[in-house]
Formats: sequence, C-alpha cells, structure tokens
Amino acid sequence: TNGIDKPVLNVFRMLGRMSGRRVWTSSAGALPIEDVRDRSVRAAADVAAFATADARSAAVLVWNYHDDDLPGAASEVDLTISGLPAERASLTHYRVDADHSNAYTVWQQIGSPQSPTAAQLTRLEAAGRLQTLGPPSRVALTAHRVAVSFSLPRQAVSLVKLDW
Repeated sequence: TNGIDKPVLNVFRMLGRMSGRRVWTSSAGALPIEDVRDRSVRAAADVAAFATADARSAAVLVWNYHDDDLPGAASEVDLTISGLPAERASLTHYRVDADHSNAYTVWQQIGSPQSPTAAQLTRLEAAGRLQTLGPPSRVALTAHRVAVSFSLPRQAVSLVKLDW
C-alpha cells in the first residue's frame, strides 16, 4: 500500500466506532445468509445492516454488496433507529464508496502512478482517511426514534452513528 490507507481499512475504522451490544436489525434488501453461503451474491445485491448500542450511542452499519465489482444501481435506504433513551442526538454519517474514504479510486483518477509525486501522495493520504457525508448534525428524536433516508451506491458501506 506504500503507506496509503485502502478503503477496506476505513470499513474497519467504521467497525471500531461501534460499541456496546449487538442489537437486532432487519432489511428488506438482505439476502438470507444461506443464499450468500451457498450461491454467493450473484443476482440481487445484498443490502443489509449490523447495529450496536451502548448507554451513550447507537451505530448502524449498512452495506450494498454484490460479488461483481461492476457499476450497478444504488439502493434507497430508509433507516429507522428506535428504542433510543434520549430526546436529541448528534448524527454522523460515515461513508466508504467510490467518492468517499477511497484512495484507490483517486489513485486510478490520477493515472495509477507507481511512484506518486509528493502532491499526489498528499492527495492519496487525504482520500484514504475515513470521511463523512457532511458535518455531524443535531437531530430531534420523536418517540425515542429517528429516521434517516439516503442513497447507498453499489459496493458502498455507510455507518450512521448517534451520540447523546
């Protein structure tokens, strides 16, 4: 990697921001685990989630995965997080996709240099950091829940993190 962080490292960074106990999730776009195990992800994409919560935060990791790393349709995600013990929270949305937290895409865009210049290295290092879709926002929780909608590109991972 020549000291440049790859996108998969940013997925691990997302996982590192999750804490507490695992909590139940459901997704209309999730493939049954048996199908993934036995037939892989060849037809429809697997759009699923994993969530955790502790006394001061909740985090939901959402992915849009397909075995074929080719352009494909984004998935519209309507995420509802419920059972939250607060009235307000700070929401941060982290993303790994072709445009966020992805030094590999930037490396391709600059011509895939085997020996990047100092300026190119600076750009690659910045692209390799875990990025958000925007600044953290304060959200009001209605009936101890919050709803977040977003488009999730194919081969992308989002982490929606709430802190209170």
